[in-house]
Amino acid sequence: MLITAIEERKKGMSALFIDGEYVSGIDTVTLMSSGKKTGSEITDEELFDLLEASKLARAKEKAMYLIEYRARTRKELEEKLAALYGEKAAEAAICRLEELGLINDEDFAREYARQLFEKKHYPARRVVFELIKKGISRELAEEITEEYEADPVSQIRSLLYTKYSRYLDSEKGLQKTINGLKSMGFSWYDIKDAMSDHLTY
Repeated sequence: MLITAIEERKKGMSALFIDGEYVSGIDTVTLMSSGKKTGSEITDEELFDLLEASKLARAKEKAMYLIEYRARTRKELEEKLAALYGEKAAEAAICRLEELGLINDEDFAREYARQLFEKKHYPARRVVFELIKKGISRELAEEITEEYEADPVSQIRSLLYTKYSRYLDSEKGLQKTINGLKSMGFSWYDIKDAMSDHLTY
């Protein structure tokens, strides 16, 4: 097979043509590093290896972009990268980031749990749920949550005088407050205890 054309495209990609037909988009740097150019012969095996190397290079670049935007768990990266570049390239890119210490699920879980407790005022069971959604194991989620766990009644009272203060003067507002607290994951027992001064039932 003969590489008959290489056309540079956007975002570091090139279009590869073999025997006059478009074959695939390919990472430009990977292609240049291979030594292959217009007029070069290429075997099926060489083409396969080149395309796999291109996927890996793109997966690594995408992974770096994603973690620069915000911290992510291994699962989050796996899902995004595999959908774009395949499971093999995704796994190799993630392993490289782990070797460099750029992703760490335990560190992510600790910081995310702290934010959920301090900024969103979520109760422990909601924090565990959110961590598991991100790909953190239940065991680790529960372990870390115990380190930060706050008294749910105190959390609710704090919310009553900040987020829900304007709803406490009417029955409709109180019900809205109760529904909001339930949606956050607080139990009715804790809500009732924290709102004892406002409830008549």
